[in-house]
Amino acid sequence: MSDYEFILVDDPAPWVRRITLNRPEKRNAMNNALRGEVFKALEIADRDDSIRVTILRGAGKAFCAGYDLAGANGQEQPYYTPGGIGNWPRHVVQGWFTIWDLAKPVIAQVHGYCLAGGTELATACDLVYVAEDAQIGYPPVRTMSPPDMQFHPWMLGMRHAMELMLTGDAMNGVEAVEKGFANRAYPAEQLDEKVLEHAERVAKVPADIQQMNKRSIHHAMEIMGMRAAIRAGTEVQALAFFTETSQTYRAELRKGVTQALSKRDETFGDYRTQGQKKAGD
Repeated sequence: MSDYEFILVDDPAPWVRRITLNRPEKRNAMNNALRGEVFKALEIADRDDSIRVTILRGAGKAFCAGYDLAGANGQEQPYYTPGGIGNWPRHVVQGWFTIWDLAKPVIAQVHGYCLAGGTELATACDLVYVAEDAQIGYPPVRTMSPPDMQFHPWMLGMRHAMELMLTGDAMNGVEAVEKGFANRAYPAEQLDEKVLEHAERVAKVPADIQQMNKRSIHHAMEIMGMRAAIRAGTEVQALAFFTETSQTYRAELRKGVTQALSKRDETFGDYRTQGQKKAGD
């Protein structure tokens, strides 16, 4: 299981596979190569009769800080998506639904930052367990666009979704559970142990019946329109790129990612600018 550059794979318990995003120096920001390795490892686990559940987690201080904005994500994408306007949001949503459609359950183990595309990765999983002090948010709504995968109203309900979409603020792990994004929150130092306990309980159910259990929930959500609404949301995301604010911000990103992100968040005093004085204080 060592034929990967950006992930680690191990089997920490019987029936349990674990995939660790392994770009800690980048807070596990996702480039196309990393995403491709994740999808490959998940497919291998889904085909393996000795595996019944997979855990996804991040190495270092964060689960995943989002997409790698310096990663040339329009090139060498890990699977084909028709090109043209809106290719990127359609592409990533296609991938996240690949996880949704796997036969076997996937668990997201979230600690530290879980931002932007990182929240989409967690959303694609079947169960989400978080550290109490995790920071979960979608700050690109402040200057770029709505999410590629617009999960907010489905996971959080209208009012919580609206607040997070209109501010780009983050939830901590406890709030994420209260608002419906995550299943349970634990102290960070207990998260590995607790997630493995949940995975072992899930793995007690044979895979042939578990895939039916999983599909029953997904079919119910699809009948209510979740899949169609999320796919439709990709068109709104693509349209947002033509706004003046988004074009200006993306020009700043091309000059320097770190500087642009700091400028985005400094008036809010959060994320990488945590602790800085807010405008008007």
